[in-house]
Amino acid sequence: MKTIVFCDFDGTITVKETFEAILKQFAPEVSAQLMPEMYARRLTLREGVRQILESIPSARYGDIIEFTRGQPIRDGLIELLDFLEFQGIPLVVVSGGLRGMVEVVLGDLVNRVYNIHAVDLDTSGEYLKVISKYEGETELIAKVQVIEEYGVENAIAIGDSLTDLNMALHAPVVFARDRLAKYLDEHQKSYIPWHDFFDVQNYLAKLWKFNSKSNIE
Repeated sequence: MKTIVFCDFDGTITVKETFEAILKQFAPEVSAQLMPEMYARRLTLREGVRQILESIPSARYGDIIEFTRGQPIRDGLIELLDFLEFQGIPLVVVSGGLRGMVEVVLGDLVNRVYNIHAVDLDTSGEYLKVISKYEGETELIAKVQVIEEYGVENAIAIGDSLTDLNMALHAPVVFARDRLAKYLDEHQKSYIPWHDFFDVQNYLAKLWKFNSKSNIE
C-alpha cells in the first residue's frame, strides 16, 4: 500500500476529549497534578499517562467503558470511510487512549477501519496495568513507530493534540486542529486546518484529482 490514512481517535474521531475526561473522572487528584506537566511538555506522555492509569483500581474498568459509551463521533467519518474504500486506501486508527474505549465508541465501524493501535490494559491485578506494543521514548503509543511498521510511502495524519505531534511532524500530509495546530505552528510545520471529516474528504479528493491529472500530463 502506497498511501494510508493514520487517524487519531480521542478528540479527533470523537467530538470531545474522551480519554482526558476519563482520567480526570477516575483519577482526579493524580490527573490534576500531572496533566499540566504533560501539556507543558515537562513530563512525557509515556510517564504521565502511565502513572494516572495505573493509579486506577482494576474494578473501575467496567465503569470506564460505560463512561465512554455513547460518545458522539465527529461529522463526516462514515462518508470519509466510504470515500477511502472507493479509493482503495485504508484508514488506521492510532490512539494514545484505551483500545476498549476506541472499540466501544466505533461500534460496527470497527469492521471498516483497517487496524486499531491503542493502549491495552491488564485488569487482573488490584490496579490497572498498561500494556503497549509500541511504547516509545516519550509516548505509550509511539505513532511514528506504528507508521514505519507499515512501510508506507505516503502517510496522511489526522489529529488534534499533543499525542499526535510526533506523527504530524513525521507525515508529509497533516490535518491538524486545536492544540496540534498550535504545536505545529511552533515547529513551523505546514498542515491543513480542518473542522470535520467532510473537510478532510474534500481536500483529499482535490489533492488526488490534481495528482492524477499531473501524472497523466
